[in-house]
Amino acid sequence: MAPLAAVSPLTLLVIIVHVAVSFALVLLILLHSGRGSGLSDMFGGGMGASAAGSTVMERNLDRLTIACGILWFVSIVILGLWLNHHG
Repeated sequence: MAPLAAVSPLTLLVIIVHVAVSFALVLLILLHSGRGSGLSDMFGGGMGASAAGSTVMERNLDRLTIACGILWFVSIVILGLWLNHHG
């Protein structure tokens, strides 16, 4: 592994973004309610979910999780291509 001074600023930026998105993705996944309970129930996500199907909060959480997952995948691809090319 190259010393930190030898890593290009763009590579460092992509790595920082990837780590931040990874933590955000873990947090968002943990906020989803599972079979009847989850961390989202603490914030009111479980109220009325059985009667109405899915609450607005749950749908927004789904959208945010999907967007974060796509960003995570894109950062993996960019990082892999960049490190493969610039080694």
